[in-house]
Amino acid sequence: MHRFFVPEVRGRGLVELPTAETRHATRVLRLSSGESVTILDGQGGEFLGRLEVSGSETAHVRIESHRQHPTPETLVTLIQSVAKGPAMEGLIHRAVELGCGRLVPVISEHSVSRPDSASDKQSKWQSIAVEAAKQSGNPWRMTVELPESIRNWIARKEAFELLLVASLEAETQPPHVWLEEFYSKHQRAPRTMGILIGPEGDFSPSEYEAFRRAGARPFSLGPRVLRVETAATAALAVLQSLLCVR
Repeated sequence: MHRFFVPEVRGRGLVELPTAETRHATRVLRLSSGESVTILDGQGGEFLGRLEVSGSETAHVRIESHRQHPTPETLVTLIQSVAKGPAMEGLIHRAVELGCGRLVPVISEHSVSRPDSASDKQSKWQSIAVEAAKQSGNPWRMTVELPESIRNWIARKEAFELLLVASLEAETQPPHVWLEEFYSKHQRAPRTMGILIGPEGDFSPSEYEAFRRAGARPFSLGPRVLRVETAATAALAVLQSLLCVR
């Protein structure tokens, strides 16, 4: 099933594909009228229909059925130190596949990669996130924010019901311990959860201290040092799995 992204689809009827999606359908995939396709609106809507092609520049989808997926119980935000080139792009794909709702790229003291243009990087990463949603069938669009420094992110004082930081320090717990603690106290899953993942050189001691003051709980993914993209993927996979069994 070929999937296309069209924000703000309104019910049944004939939906015009955006120019970029039309070109992908007609020039890359070489689809023709009558083929079954799916539209995702990024807000949980999944629309099935038939493609109607009018030349190479215009295409519509005649909607035949609609499914609205329930809002995830927990909005997961990945606060991710920017990784180098392909690693960051692959990380974004995995994050979308694993149901991450927001990505906040941050520049930490030990970050090697430091984007020259924050807005250009955000635009590129947001496009990758949309493509990953179409590939994986995730009906929810992951929002990618502008890259910013750790200092600026901390100054925001964003409130999470549960904030976790992947840590190489000695005093850590497995991720399930912190989730069990939250469940025991609130008798439900956290509505918002933030996951902090450090750069190639790890967070600095002062950054760890700032995270502790912000209420972050340190967790470990095992005894080995993981690459940035591996750590993010593993953390999201483990925590999503723990959320699903509740």
